[in-house]
Amino acid sequence: MTRSLLIRGMVVGVLAGLLVFLAARVLGEPQVDRAIAFEAAADEAKGEAAEPEVVSRHVQKTFGLLTAAVLYGSSLGGIFGLVFAYAHGRFGPRRPRALAALLAVAGFVTVSFVPSLKYPADPPAVGNPETIGVRTTAFFLMIAISILGMVLATKVSRVAARRFGAWNAGLVGAAFYVGLVGVVGYFLPTIDEVPVGFPADLLWRFRLASWALQVVLWGAIGLLFGWLTERDARWSGAMV
Repeated sequence: MTRSLLIRGMVVGVLAGLLVFLAARVLGEPQVDRAIAFEAAADEAKGEAAEPEVVSRHVQKTFGLLTAAVLYGSSLGGIFGLVFAYAHGRFGPRRPRALAALLAVAGFVTVSFVPSLKYPADPPAVGNPETIGVRTTAFFLMIAISILGMVLATKVSRVAARRFGAWNAGLVGAAFYVGLVGVVGYFLPTIDEVPVGFPADLLWRFRLASWALQVVLWGAIGLLFGWLTERDARWSGAMV
């Protein structure tokens, strides 16, 4: 059964990746083009030659973007399927759609939204190449802390439910998660490398587009996975 959920998650992830590709073409790529144009203009003003393209911009926003979106979606979908298999019967609702939706929301908050509050997505021309190692390490550390915080918060909530009830236990777990992530995030280094003169609206639109793509990705995985699993006769009788 776990194997079938893993494969289903990967297939759903591929479909979600295709949706992300389409959304990125509309929401994200125009902002990337603007950022690249700003960077080129800044280099020209300094009398510096533009960096040569290792991969053409056309390939980047077509085949390259499609490949990245599908591979990432497939990997995330496979992990989602494994987490679903572990979660079923241990916590959360029993109906596949409800459980998948809950996991998708938790995944978006834990992996995408909360870490990006500390380290938001930046377009080209933003960021010092010399600090890329520090920025990458800090970002993935924030994701790891967020995931650990969610796991611990779930355990705290389950323990609290025996005494305070499900609703109050959920509030206790949420407060634990926010407190832990907030404290750790406070002590992690703050990185602000937006160049002088970079358009504020472009930065904001790029970050909004980044969040929107994550919503599309997690939403598609959660909804499609739950729908397909609930239609599966092997699950429909056992999970209603």
